[in-house]
Amino acid sequence: MFLDFLFDVFRANAGAEAIIWKNRSFSYGELFARTAHWRSYLQENGVTNGMVTAIDADFSPNAIALMLALIETGCIVVPLTASVAAKKSDFMGIAQVTVSLELTVTDEPRLTRFDRPATNGILEQLRSRGHPGLILFSSGSTGESKAAVHDIMGMLNKFKLRRHARRAITFLLYDHIGGFNTMLYQLSNGGCIVTVQNRDPDTVLAAIQKHKVELLPTSPTFINLMLLSDGHRRYDLSSLQVVTYGTEPMPESTLRRFHSTLPHINLQQTYGLSEVGILRSKSRSSDSLWVKLGGEGFQTRVVDGILQIKAESAMLGYLNAPSPFTPDGWFNTGDKVEVDGEYFRILGRESEIINVGGQKVYPAEVESVLQEMPEIAEASVYGEKNAIVGEIVCAAVRLRHARDARDFQRDLRRFCLGRLQEFQVPVRIRLVDSALHGQRFKKNRRETAAS
Repeated sequence: MFLDFLFDVFRANAGAEAIIWKNRSFSYGELFARTAHWRSYLQENGVTNGMVTAIDADFSPNAIALMLALIETGCIVVPLTASVAAKKSDFMGIAQVTVSLELTVTDEPRLTRFDRPATNGILEQLRSRGHPGLILFSSGSTGESKAAVHDIMGMLNKFKLRRHARRAITFLLYDHIGGFNTMLYQLSNGGCIVTVQNRDPDTVLAAIQKHKVELLPTSPTFINLMLLSDGHRRYDLSSLQVVTYGTEPMPESTLRRFHSTLPHINLQQTYGLSEVGILRSKSRSSDSLWVKLGGEGFQTRVVDGILQIKAESAMLGYLNAPSPFTPDGWFNTGDKVEVDGEYFRILGRESEIINVGGQKVYPAEVESVLQEMPEIAEASVYGEKNAIVGEIVCAAVRLRHARDARDFQRDLRRFCLGRLQEFQVPVRIRLVDSALHGQRFKKNRRETAAS
């Protein structure tokens, strides 16, 4: 019914490899059978059309098949992962979850029911259509996590047009719009999903070598950590054709370093949001931060330097926040951009721009310079209020090896003065021992500034 186009692909590729999980291969025929099994399981357990159902899992054969079975049943799906464990109870309350399905480490289900009234008007609107839904929670990196409600039917259209099949790692998480997009893209094109139990550089690169992965969707933070690890020297990455990156601005120094180190790999910038989905994109070149955005079902415009998007796959609204759409239906991304013809350069979130005496400082620009210092493993730049100039530039820095803080701060300032204007140079520098990114491999400047 809802996924007939996808099941046609499964039948046509019944003997082909669909998923690799814990180094075991599962065919499209097996995935089709598992999906049918889960549809029967849902029916037997009274999970029906319109019910808000949470899945607590990571990518696995059962997690994928269960997600597809819930969509085909017409449920409103709330994917959750260990990365939001501390917020899980709150998220399920906001989403008005009535059934929770947790997949254990052995990929077996644990079903829990909740007695919650279904009162949200957006959910009622979705139920009245009889369509399956998807609720995605934002990372909360720029504020409180928001619950975006999608009619999945609007998201599926882009996957009905067949494209190139690849072997791809599910790096982006099961509860992330990018992970959902990777899963459906691979399955709708008869590709192979390679799952990983951990997302550290060695685990990911070992999987690329072992399973001849061709596509790695990831983040700039992970790319930086991968280069620092020198893993590209220890593993055979000759199968890897494309690395796509998104979720946060890419430091130009990291882009240059990757391109010079692994010139055979095509770097492709992507852009997407929980609220509108993933846009089709085309980088000007592998070593360029300029990208063309849009494609079928998407329109873009820039208002006061901020990117706005109108999308057929846009959410119906937030469960826990006011509508962010303009009166004429455009979503304000909050991302500051430069425009050059058909191309955009993403500068960063407007809310993260640091205003130093009227001069604008973009954190990613400063981070790009800091990460050129050989001793820096990670850097996160943020603003701090100041009575004289409004804000000052601050930086939290994790070093590769311990150093005297005062000596390092002096060296950092000297390094920056030759590459940045005076107002861009960090005034306050904190040395930290812990990672400056979360489990989604994305910087959280709000948490860094608050710590």
